[in-house]
Amino acid sequence: MKKALITGITGQDGAYLSKLLLEKGYEVHGLVRRSSTSEVNDVRLRHLGVADDVRLVDGDLLDLSGLIRTFRDVRPDEVYNLAAQSFVKSSWQQPILTGQVTAIGVANVLEAVRLEAPGARFYQASSSEMYGLIREPLQSETTPFYPRSPYAVAKLYGHWLTVNYRESYGLHASSGILFNHESPLRGVEFVTRKVTDAVARIKLGLSKELRLGNIDSKRDWGHSRDYVEAMWLMLQQDKPDDYVVATGRTVTVRDMCAIAFKHVGLSMDEHLVIDPQLFRPAEVDVLLGDASKARRILGWQAKTTLEDMIVEMVEADLRRLAR
Repeated sequence: MKKALITGITGQDGAYLSKLLLEKGYEVHGLVRRSSTSEVNDVRLRHLGVADDVRLVDGDLLDLSGLIRTFRDVRPDEVYNLAAQSFVKSSWQQPILTGQVTAIGVANVLEAVRLEAPGARFYQASSSEMYGLIREPLQSETTPFYPRSPYAVAKLYGHWLTVNYRESYGLHASSGILFNHESPLRGVEFVTRKVTDAVARIKLGLSKELRLGNIDSKRDWGHSRDYVEAMWLMLQQDKPDDYVVATGRTVTVRDMCAIAFKHVGLSMDEHLVIDPQLFRPAEVDVLLGDASKARRILGWQAKTTLEDMIVEMVEADLRRLAR
């Protein structure tokens, strides 16, 4: 039985990845940062029915000695580093914390792998936000990066450090440059979930408006359930490498909102409010991923359309709020 260690196991991707690995017969361990809200940490795992099947261990990306002890105890075959301060807006308000967790945290995990589990296969969650002010209309593994937020800068450090440890120490270390991916388990502070939650509230008479910033920005949206499969596939390859994971389709936030409102029979124009305070200091106008390498080498492609994903999210929020 293979052992997997997942940092960020209580997040959206961590929950879906746990379910996938358990179905494949893995023993799944998850690093959990202790907090005053620890009793609700496993809500996503419980939503997917796998909370009782994973083994949680206390730990923090900023505590290298604790990470080393965890790796020594677990002795993982595969390590998935999904933990980060991953909310772009918060990275401007907390740039130092974002750098510590999202950048230096990767260095700590890689050091723990190098020292205690050099034979383990390592996955780093990189981000399409690293492309930022895009240099090419279609972003691939060779497209130059131009990060536009403290979060993206921190992710870029972790990305290149993964490459460096792969080349310097011979680690089986791969990065997935994941474009936006969502699900009913996405935090309500992220725009897709903010939209579906608000649409459900308006439909149920609990709210009257949805407030957003730049609704003309374009994103390449996929489903987390599909994207964690790509993570696993990367670590099954003989050779470690970096892969873009995306759908190859980009739409505006406006169009995404329209899908959600249409599903519940409401007019978007009657409820959508543009709030200038919600605009970012530096915008990323458009992202569109080229996942041809993942299709060719991993045999992976997105299965869930944006329309199906948004409908799934709206329906999940309707059920949750109705209760």
